[in-house]
Amino acid sequence: MSDEKYPGALAAAKKGWFSAHRWLMLRRLSQLSFLALFVSGPLVGLWIFKGTLAASRFLDTIPLADPFILLQSLVTGTVAGSTALLGGGLIAGFYLVSGGRAYCAWVCPVNIITDFAAWLRLRFSLQEGMPLSRKNRYWMIGMVLVTTALTGSLAWELINPVTVLHRGLVFGLGLGWTIPLGIFCFDLFVSKRGWCGHLCPVGGFYSLLGRFSLIRVRAKRRENCSNCLDCYAVCPEPQVISPALKGENGQGPVITGGNCTNCGRCIDICAERVFSFGSRF
Repeated sequence: MSDEKYPGALAAAKKGWFSAHRWLMLRRLSQLSFLALFVSGPLVGLWIFKGTLAASRFLDTIPLADPFILLQSLVTGTVAGSTALLGGGLIAGFYLVSGGRAYCAWVCPVNIITDFAAWLRLRFSLQEGMPLSRKNRYWMIGMVLVTTALTGSLAWELINPVTVLHRGLVFGLGLGWTIPLGIFCFDLFVSKRGWCGHLCPVGGFYSLLGRFSLIRVRAKRRENCSNCLDCYAVCPEPQVISPALKGENGQGPVITGGNCTNCGRCIDICAERVFSFGSRF
């Protein structure tokens, strides 16, 4: 680790606080803006998006649909209409360009909760806790689809933390608060990045799209790396860094792992300005 007390302290001292938190602030603005755009309709009558992150209409005209929800609908045997297919295709196409798991870092409101738990872990130097395989999220995808096929319903949506949180902000959380709180406690006390990094089937699904995305983080100046390890400390998927940063197996400087969330924290946190956004080519 760097000689400073916390990851990012060296970057803040060398680049300035704003430059060391620029992408983090933009992500929070993006996440809160999406929430505001979705809840502004039912709360104040300003209908920018009608619906939820699962399915909606932009300005009551352009259909949008979460491709993972669309896949579940198809598994139930439902014949998707052209509108649903168009909406799912638009979202899938967007994330094929921007990075599949950019959804997790820039849109998903649950990420705010899990990032806060991760921040507390760093601040209080908590141990990583229960070891979990990152492959579990793909098993979770399988479990969701099997359950959907057996029940003939979108069973996952009953407990999907994103849906529960969204619904709760509009209608009141009720007992639904237990799911976001449970994820926070799980990440804080049981397993580091346990939900988003190891279990969430939505993140797992978008990581499959992320394998082909065009926008990537690049270790453009990897020769300047000082081995402070701050980027590993803050990255939600640190296993994607080494191949590009260290040139493992002759790999170039582009982070190609599908699980990279394109969050930009490695760009913020690096005092030597090793990382930047670019294309995969």
